[in-house]
Amino acid sequence: MTEPSPPADPAFPRSKEEFDSVESYQMPLMEHLRELRRRLIAAMIALTIGVVIALVFVDDIWAFLVKPMNDALKTSGRGSMGVTGVLEAFMTQLSVAGLAGAMMASPVLSWQIWRFVAPWLYPNEKRMVVPLVFSSTALFLGGAAFAYAVIFQFAFPFFIEIAPDDVEHLIKIENYLGLATRLLLAFGASFQLPVVVFFLARAGLIDARDMWQFIRYAIVGIFIISAMLTPPDLLSQLLMAAPMTVLYFIGIVVARIFSTKERLPEG
Repeated sequence: MTEPSPPADPAFPRSKEEFDSVESYQMPLMEHLRELRRRLIAAMIALTIGVVIALVFVDDIWAFLVKPMNDALKTSGRGSMGVTGVLEAFMTQLSVAGLAGAMMASPVLSWQIWRFVAPWLYPNEKRMVVPLVFSSTALFLGGAAFAYAVIFQFAFPFFIEIAPDDVEHLIKIENYLGLATRLLLAFGASFQLPVVVFFLARAGLIDARDMWQFIRYAIVGIFIISAMLTPPDLLSQLLMAAPMTVLYFIGIVVARIFSTKERLPEG
């Protein structure tokens, strides 16, 4: 009697040899836990080193992060940044160092995650991980850079100038850090749209035709998401919705190339 072939996966085609090589590998539960412990320790060491390095340069990092707001305040001549609590400046420095340290350690963190899940992946899937990690990282950094170079430069002066002429701005550095962090993370995450489309397309859930048919609803959804993630002003929402719309069209191209969705013949 011939041995049955492994089930087919339309998203990641696998040969019988690949299926057998993975199915035959069984890692005991305790070995899984020990491997997880090793990866967590390595990740924590990398994060600690990143935070320590960031603490050394925390003043320079803060000066870079706050420069758009300081420029807007200096141009308007209508306010300044400051603290209202004894520990506010210290806690802000720790937060900045934590964020910067996490970004510096992100390649090591991604590598540890990859090493932990690699035993469960098939060879075809493993070959796709590196390009996907690189693309996702590049898109996230691109989104954060767009937020800093465009949103910060245009939105902050707008926020300052929109206030009445007799209003003096007294901006807490803690509040500014929270706003800046939220914008950087929001734009970095929103720029992951092509990666999300790739996974949905490879899973056979969507294709380019689906994305074209729902483009009107997608654009409405993009503006709703932009309104939720950005400050409550039209300028910030438009500045976020515009690149997301472009990324949606890029996603259509991605879906056309990588989709595994099967359609019944029309007619």
